[in-house]
Amino acid sequence: MGKFINPFTDVGFKKIFGQEVSKDLLIDFLNDLLVGERSIKDITFLDKELLPEYMGDRGVIYDIYCTTESGEHIIVEMQNRQQTNFKERALFYLSHTITRQGEKGARWEFDLKAVYGVFFMNFRLEDTPHKLRTDIVLSDRDTHEVFSDKLRFIFIELPSFNKEEEECETDFERWIYILKNMETLNRLPF
Repeated sequence: MGKFINPFTDVGFKKIFGQEVSKDLLIDFLNDLLVGERSIKDITFLDKELLPEYMGDRGVIYDIYCTTESGEHIIVEMQNRQQTNFKERALFYLSHTITRQGEKGARWEFDLKAVYGVFFMNFRLEDTPHKLRTDIVLSDRDTHEVFSDKLRFIFIELPSFNKEEEECETDFERWIYILKNMETLNRLPF
């Protein structure tokens, strides 16, 4: 029996990454996830529950919802069990965040901030090659050139990570190793 919290529960995951007192952990993880692309200096946690704008519409409840110092939105979700239509749920979450940036009135300048979705999955994603990390961007089908950098999905398929502690080479791999094994660890490695 390990000494650490189970990150695959809502309470455990939010305790590790979703509190003001532990936001440095989330910043470190996101920077290791996006190494070479960008560096996040600070985040602000936002209300995780977005109520529908109109009666009968669907609201959204995120595990973690935050914004960076430059205004980009980041949604971080932990899903412990296989869920039907998980890819569509991810698309709904990010699209919902994009549409909520719309301004009322006729002179909207369309200054959208990027929305990142980071989806930890303790299962294998259906209909995709099984690999640890799947990055989805909006790009041209033929040239693969990025069409827009405003929508980014990062799926982390934890069962596809099979490295042992001594095999981890990057900080990102060390994060995944710890998260995947935290419930059974007696000491923190690295």
